[in-house]
Amino acid sequence: MSESSSARLSVFKTYKLYVGGKFPRSESGRVYEVTAKTSSGGKGKWLANAPLSSRKDARDAVVAARKAFGGWSGATAYNRGQILYRVAEMLEGRREQFVREVGEAEGLSKSKAAAVVDAAIDRWVWYAGWTDKIGQIVGGANPVAGPFFNLSTPEPTGVVTVVAPQDSSFLGLVSVIAPVIATGNTAVVIASENAPLPALSLGEVLATSDLPGGVVNILSGKAGEMGPHLASHQDVNAIDLAGADAALAKELEIAAADNLKRVLRPQPVDDWSADPGTARMTAFLETKTVWHPTGSLGAGGSSY
Repeated sequence: MSESSSARLSVFKTYKLYVGGKFPRSESGRVYEVTAKTSSGGKGKWLANAPLSSRKDARDAVVAARKAFGGWSGATAYNRGQILYRVAEMLEGRREQFVREVGEAEGLSKSKAAAVVDAAIDRWVWYAGWTDKIGQIVGGANPVAGPFFNLSTPEPTGVVTVVAPQDSSFLGLVSVIAPVIATGNTAVVIASENAPLPALSLGEVLATSDLPGGVVNILSGKAGEMGPHLASHQDVNAIDLAGADAALAKELEIAAADNLKRVLRPQPVDDWSADPGTARMTAFLETKTVWHPTGSLGAGGSSY
């Protein structure tokens, strides 16, 4: 076999959205060019054409998230923790791919990109450990002046739109997705516009990690196009503005007021490598309080 005949062309990857556990292209057929980021912050080589999601894609993602909510919120906290840990396992197996993608997306050296990927994997494990503990932190028995038991328990808010960080394509992304689903919510995620490829690849990991389809839905494209529609969508219950700039955040807050969504505002400085704490989990939990009479069984009450 001659040298020319043995040469082969690389198989370029076609990046797709992740909606309802499937990998559709944008219904609009639109794509946009994604380039590597250089160490100086400029544009480098062409990497891929990413789907440019439309409002219809956003609506489809909300439908998928709502459909998945009942089963995911009804799963045991222990089971959710197992699945989040499985995500970490699968990421560990594809570590080299993500090191390359994160390095290209953020203009990092291989060693720095590896540190980011390792931190993201560890973050999945961290949140997996919290799934069956957060209820003990934010729930419990309340003292009352009367013949009653008063018990508070946390429940997930519902469908959460997440505007992912623009400057942290993977660690920041994981840091805003994992707490949402750890507590039983489902998510519609708008990936970083300039660096969406690690997010779209994460969809492939989630699809093979026992996570039910629709629990996480990942869209690539313009937050300014999809964000207002999702913020005003009547079947979206909350929105995380982590990756929105000041102007967009204000616009989305106003749109979210249509049905009194819970809004998590962007922080002035987000250090995604810092200890995340529990704030992003409790941000999307509601508290249900139950009153139960005490007393003897003969008096019609219940005794414990």
